Amino acid sequence: MIKVLIVDDIPETRDHLSKLLSFEDGIDVAGDAGSGEEAITKAMELRPDVVVMDINMPGMDGVAAAEIISQRLPTSPIIMMSVHGEAEQLKRSISAGAREFLVKPFSADEFSTSIRQVYERELVRREQVSAAMPAAPVVAPLDAADLGEHQIIGVFSPKGGAGRTTIATNLALALQRETNGRVCLVDANLQFGDVGVLLNLNPKNRSMLDAVEGGEPDRDITNSVVIDHSTGIRVLLAPPSPEGADLVTPAYLRRMVDFLREDHDFVVVDLPSALNDHSLAIMDAADQIVVLTALEITTIKNVRLFLEVADQLEYDRSKIRLVVNRSDSAQGIRIADVEASIRRTIDGTIVSDGRLAVLAVNRGVPFVVSHPEGALSRDITKLARTLAGDAIAAKDKPNKRGLFARR
Repeated sequence: MIKVLIVDDIPETRDHLSKLLSFEDGIDVAGDAGSGEEAITKAMELRPDVVVMDINMPGMDGVAAAEIISQRLPTSPIIMMSVHGEAEQLKRSISAGAREFLVKPFSADEFSTSIRQVYERELVRREQVSAAMPAAPVVAPLDAADLGEHQIIGVFSPKGGAGRTTIATNLALALQRETNGRVCLVDANLQFGDVGVLLNLNPKNRSMLDAVEGGEPDRDITNSVVIDHSTGIRVLLAPPSPEGADLVTPAYLRRMVDFLREDHDFVVVDLPSALNDHSLAIMDAADQIVVLTALEITTIKNVRLFLEVADQLEYDRSKIRLVVNRSDSAQGIRIADVEASIRRTIDGTIVSDGRLAVLAVNRGVPFVVSHPEGALSRDITKLARTLAGDAIAAKDKPNKRGLFARR
């Protein structure tokens, strides 16, 4: 049976669509929702095979809801509905992750055919991904007792454009500079990783895809694909092309990060702006997760939703560090407003300097290297010292045994 979730703010429409499908063999209406917010909750609860959603709803509209659902449940394809068929609405729907667009009114045959076609295409996609996977035994994460005393720090933002990769890259450099420790930066944005661009490295020369092609990961294979950068940090790049991302399973990525943790004092992981199996595998292993937000309402909303998920996953509150990027931007929202909205205290702020950030990206030289005394670099360094904690204290006391102490 194809389980379908119907989302429309008009109860009569939901009832009508449910009745249309009640006559179809092999299709079951598992549930319905009357708003974008309810759609997200129901989708996470029911795990439908197909979501049918109206684009125009009060509050969170279908596009916003589709974007979140497609991130959290990439195997639940979405069909968007609208009384209008303009190209702009179609474009917005597709960019949010919708697989099909239906213009109301439509017939029962059109409706059921669209559901079956979208579902069948999803099955084909899954088969193609599975066929592309290398034949290797299931890889389990290392036992916690074998992970050593070093830290994994994930850098995450639930919305793109928050400056996540720029901050992760400069944070790794600041940690290396402040602690004199061994630091590895991992680009876990597997489809469209940009760490190589920021550090002027070419993933075609060496990336985690080379490790996958070498078979089951071990310590030697993992270290063989890590690049020693001129700044002193080490870097594990994402695959050079989007299709290579399908070859890196969540368990494989987690295993590589575990091995890197054994050999480095800090492993900084640039996470994708999506809650998927890959990002959750790293978050589970992380000692600290830097969650970036901004003085912008949609980003704050997404951070609030992520914090709800983190509570459901039973992450300790001390594990999550909330940082406001571009904190001095005049957007009509204050940091106090953000704290009131998410019911959490902000742990750090980073000033806005778009000109320097873009210049650093274009040159391939991070700003903590090119402009170490700038306000932007000072804020990143302050964040690094906060995250390093006892490691900084140990560095400042040379007579103490060992450089790094566990937090």
